[in-house]
Amino acid sequence: MRYSEAVRAGASAARVPAAGVTVYGCEADEAALFREVAARWGVPLVITAETLGKANVDLVAGNRCVSVGHKTRIANSALLALSRAGVRYVSTRSVGYDHIDGEYARSVGISVEGVAYSPDSVADYTVLLMLMSVRNTKATLRRAELHDYRLAAARGKELRDLTVGVIGTGRIGAAVIDRLRGFGCGVLAYDRRPRSSADYVPLDELLQLSDIVTLHTPLDERTHHLLDRSRIAQLKDGAVVVNTGRGALIETGALLAALESGRLGGAALDVLEGEEGDFYADCRGKIGKNETLARLQRMSNVLISPHTAYYTDHALRDIVENSLINCLKFESGDKA
Repeated sequence: MRYSEAVRAGASAARVPAAGVTVYGCEADEAALFREVAARWGVPLVITAETLGKANVDLVAGNRCVSVGHKTRIANSALLALSRAGVRYVSTRSVGYDHIDGEYARSVGISVEGVAYSPDSVADYTVLLMLMSVRNTKATLRRAELHDYRLAAARGKELRDLTVGVIGTGRIGAAVIDRLRGFGCGVLAYDRRPRSSADYVPLDELLQLSDIVTLHTPLDERTHHLLDRSRIAQLKDGAVVVNTGRGALIETGALLAALESGRLGGAALDVLEGEEGDFYADCRGKIGKNETLARLQRMSNVLISPHTAYYTDHALRDIVENSLINCLKFESGDKA
């Protein structure tokens, strides 16, 4: 699997041959953008809100390329059915692709690729979560909703007095670092392949020195539970953990224990291990059925949002355009 850089390429896309694309798991706002862009570029589309599965593979209708969402896992059985239907390319509308078994896809003759989109969407949201965490925003707003306007016992902190550790310095991590410089805080970075002018340190050192740790690495076999029980134990007392990457970067049970013991100062989680079935769904009728999520939600120093950091007008247009561009480039032979 590969990762393609973001492009604004209406002109270049128009030069590649028009080919049909089937779009699965397409929400209404995405569908409107897909139709707009496809009409401009002359791309025939089949659009469905249904998640890709064996039962709806017939919707490929002879198309060799499909676009899928990131909200649910794509089963290997569906990939095999796509291959048998003649599909050779899957564009997932996400940077990460841990919801697809890439090795299996390759074994059945399908290439899989993620899309790039505005890193500013996630970077802005990450800094927002940091500020909300260090200013105790959740607890303050909860009291205000009850008309309790007294100052809280726990005063807020200022970013300029803190050290932020950024794990992963790709496009999003680098954008976070750029924003943090404007606040005047100390910034430490860790990446297996340093790629910016950040102050890189070993991971253990970053964990021990940082007041806030934010995660921006892909999820793979090496990074699964990157913050496990032993690494969470290395964090400073009172540290805050921010995750806008993938939920399984953190061993959730270990994080929960550290929060409930009071050793950590808080957490801001836009992604959560096991979020499937809860995030992107209306769960008002089943509150409490996910016990881990319920315990986290009850804490005044834990912020939970439903995998929404990427979700801006600009980023969504990037995602739609680049998903179609990837398919068109594959059809033109620009991609292996």
